[in-house]
Amino acid sequence: MPTANQTLDAPDTVARRSSAHAATPAAAETPARPAEASSRAAAPHRGGSPWRGWVGSILFSLCTIAIIAWGWLGRDQSGLTAESGTGYALGIIGAVTMILLLLYPMRKRLSFMRRWGSVPVWFSTHMIMGIIAPVCILFHANFQLGSLNSNVALISTLTVAGSGIIGRFIYTKVHYGLYGGRVTLNALREDALTAKGRLSAEFAFAPQLRARLQAFEDRVLAPARNPLHGLVKVMVLGMRVRATRLRLSRFMSGAVRLKARQAGWTWRERRRNRRDARRFLSVYLRTVRQVAELGFYERLFSFWHVLHLPLFFMLVVAGVMHVVAVHMY
Repeated sequence: MPTANQTLDAPDTVARRSSAHAATPAAAETPARPAEASSRAAAPHRGGSPWRGWVGSILFSLCTIAIIAWGWLGRDQSGLTAESGTGYALGIIGAVTMILLLLYPMRKRLSFMRRWGSVPVWFSTHMIMGIIAPVCILFHANFQLGSLNSNVALISTLTVAGSGIIGRFIYTKVHYGLYGGRVTLNALREDALTAKGRLSAEFAFAPQLRARLQAFEDRVLAPARNPLHGLVKVMVLGMRVRATRLRLSRFMSGAVRLKARQAGWTWRERRRNRRDARRFLSVYLRTVRQVAELGFYERLFSFWHVLHLPLFFMLVVAGVMHVVAVHMY
């Protein structure tokens, strides 16, 4: 299996491209007209739009934060108590919702449940319940600490909720968005090569661009010397990509202006060509970044899976002990 820390161009791919270039020199030297460039899509994004689900997630997150802030600020005037009334009911709702979170992994693993709705719907419900449950528990406790067993249950709930939020972030790094399929290295390499090929074709009149793209790949995809170096590379990769986008955008704008004067492009054609070039460049840089990050986030996601399930069972044990203690003593 290929690793992420490799150049995107495999030797046989380079050979095929070299032979094709030699066979059709005229086509390689003639850039596509802007109208033709705009009719092509950028590299494919597998699994749907990368923004799918993000708008709803942001709105839900803002509403959750607002509710928690309202509960925290009004905790002294709310009159909620864990022993009776609304506070007690919220504790029951939170505990039942936490138990229901097990349905999602069961839906994925048990054959008789695989026809019970689509996985994206189950996943959305799992994430929503994973936020609703700890919020109910916070209101159940009225944002205050109590006895030892209740404190353990509360801290376990918040720990599992925090772990879930971290897992959701890592999930988007190894999948196409929230609801797309699992990212594969071969698919990412294919997308990056497609975007680079289109950029090179559109800017055949500026061969320096391909050399700059290759230099960026060589730096970003160089293997990490050790795990700490790999972590640092991932942390600074975003800044490096943004700096590269700025430099290459300036270079391409200058190349487009020069070519527009030589070829007699209209102002509208020049603007369309710059827009298409920026789109191809964004797809290319985003995909190369995913290639560089994929191995790191796959290992991190595997480690998170190993850690999250024991944390959840610890929460179940703490919750059961809390319920038993409350009703027996």
